[in-house]
Amino acid sequence: MSEEQVVKYTGEPAKVKEVNGAWVIDFPRAFTHHHTYGKLTPYFKGLTEGKLMATKCTNPKCNISKGNGEMWLPPRADCPDCYAAMEWIELKQPIVGTIYSYTEVKRGGTGVEIEVPYYQIDIKFENCCTIPKGYLCDSRDEPKIGAKVTPVFRTENPSHTSLDISWKSL
Repeated sequence: MSEEQVVKYTGEPAKVKEVNGAWVIDFPRAFTHHHTYGKLTPYFKGLTEGKLMATKCTNPKCNISKGNGEMWLPPRADCPDCYAAMEWIELKQPIVGTIYSYTEVKRGGTGVEIEVPYYQIDIKFENCCTIPKGYLCDSRDEPKIGAKVTPVFRTENPSHTSLDISWKSL
């Protein structure tokens, strides 16, 4: 875990098996939950490699891709408009988003194994038709709407979940 990453993961990393290119995750809970990321495996695998992966529809007749080919983050395996398979794209460094909204979480829910309190943020990106959620690394300062953020990846001892990416203010 990088020194920049202040959000402390309190759980145990999930075990990963790869079956036909898709990750199958065993969550170490009171019972074993088998879950596959299926066609979304490139997103979670990318997080462990320090990459942020999104998808976009390449069907020129699709309403979503007309004109700008907007990306989806979190990714979608299939286009929600025309149902075509989406194309994977890697966001190039430096990755910069804007805080769209936020909330302070003082009591985390089941499965969100990070220390509380923390800030959950909604992040807006150019050319993105979604506003993904994330976690602010440093919970000591209240985030500001409109502030710029950049990702921090958990590449050492990853959890193999969405907790492998958090965001720091620029």
